[in-house]
Amino acid sequence: MEIAVIWIPADIEPSEPAVERCLSHLRRHSYRFAGTMRAPWETVEQSMIDGEVDVVVVADLAHLPPDRSPRIELATTGDDTDGEHPAPDTQFT
Repeated sequence: MEIAVIWIPADIEPSEPAVERCLSHLRRHSYRFAGTMRAPWETVEQSMIDGEVDVVVVADLAHLPPDRSPRIELATTGDDTDGEHPAPDTQFT
């Protein structure tokens, strides 16, 4: 069973709606819940690097810092090379 934490940025208030949304996600995926983090992203990142956390659950992609790492991107067939039609947001962590 994968170990998961909920990460809520410190500036998100009230945090309860985001926590409830994340808890629902955890239950659907049967993750082992290790707690909620309100620490800076770098602390969460280090937990992943150290192997303490397998999954970080966020309530909204907008909560993630744009320059975060580690980072996984999905190359979709909808990627547009001519620049006229931007590809949908395909960035995941």
